Amino acid sequence: MVHTPVTLTHARVVTPNGVHDGWLRVEDGRVAELGAGAPPPGRTHDVGGGWVVPGLVDTHIHGGAGHAFPDADPEGAREIVAFNRARGVTSLVGGLVAASPEDTVRQVSALAELCEEGELAGIYLEGPFIARSKCGAHDPELLRDPDTAEFDRWLRAGRGHVRMITVAPELPGALDLIRAAASSGVVAAVGHTEASYEQTLAAFDAGATVATHLYNAMRPLNHRDPGPIAAALRDERVTVELITDNVHVHPGAARLVFASAGAERVSLVTDAMSATGLGDGEYTLGELRVRVSGGEARLVETGAIASSTIVLPQAVRNAVSDIGVDVPEAVRSASSVPAAALGLEGAGRISVGARADLVVLSEDLSVERVMHRGGWTADGVS
Repeated sequence: MVHTPVTLTHARVVTPNGVHDGWLRVEDGRVAELGAGAPPPGRTHDVGGGWVVPGLVDTHIHGGAGHAFPDADPEGAREIVAFNRARGVTSLVGGLVAASPEDTVRQVSALAELCEEGELAGIYLEGPFIARSKCGAHDPELLRDPDTAEFDRWLRAGRGHVRMITVAPELPGALDLIRAAASSGVVAAVGHTEASYEQTLAAFDAGATVATHLYNAMRPLNHRDPGPIAAALRDERVTVELITDNVHVHPGAARLVFASAGAERVSLVTDAMSATGLGDGEYTLGELRVRVSGGEARLVETGAIASSTIVLPQAVRNAVSDIGVDVPEAVRSASSVPAAALGLEGAGRISVGARADLVVLSEDLSVERVMHRGGWTADGVS
């Protein structure tokens, strides 16, 4: 679709190199120019001194608006994408949970079609190669040891769109699986794990480059047994996911992550489920029942935290208001950092020639307008 060129004026533009005060011109679906002073002739949109930030990038999300990616329902998945896009999340990686080998291949194949349509930026498999003792909201009966033959079946079904998998490094065959992923161009993440500090470092040496929702579903930090948390924070090769919904991680613990790793290594994610955007009630995640109360999702059977119900702009606002992260850093942690971690070209950054996925934020960081590939979507709702 061809959109009329437009210049966004009186803007604070968050770029990879800092904040640009001035105007931004969009033409042919891309950022054509950044400037200061008088804007070029043509149609303008005055953002009134608001923030113009890259379209946000959620690389760990399972659902929303009453639908879930593991359902392998194309229409439902499109509704998840549309729901998020209207709220400023212009790139999504569809997240799956532990399922049987047959169901996993079917789910991957279904999501691959949406990737080929340009609706999804990739596919993420959080299970099944994770620890039973740290399974979280995954059905423990569906977990299994890492298997490179099964991984190869995912790759074939995904047709080049499998972007990331989570692996518990202590499981038999885990390091071989991580090496296979790295050699196939798939990001291996460490998570849902009882791994020791040394086992985690071995996983990073084997090629893992992400820590799945740091703190959650992993061996806790201890001064004599530092485990995966300390290993991930110290390794400059690793991007650490963080769920800043103020339920999964206390702001004080989140502040420690930003202080230790630096915002350039922190990827804000939602881990959102189908209940996102809906009210309290009972839902499912995979095959497990989840009850949402006051926006907090927990498994009915065990009471364990089960995903979140926030959208990524809320994670940004929480990072700023409750953790004390600067606005540009929080924005980059929800855009360019996750995009770079998963190699999502064209996503999460504002620069000349880049795809015009843009979000206009008010002073309180509410979403005011969303642009996707050069055209305005329905009015943003934060």
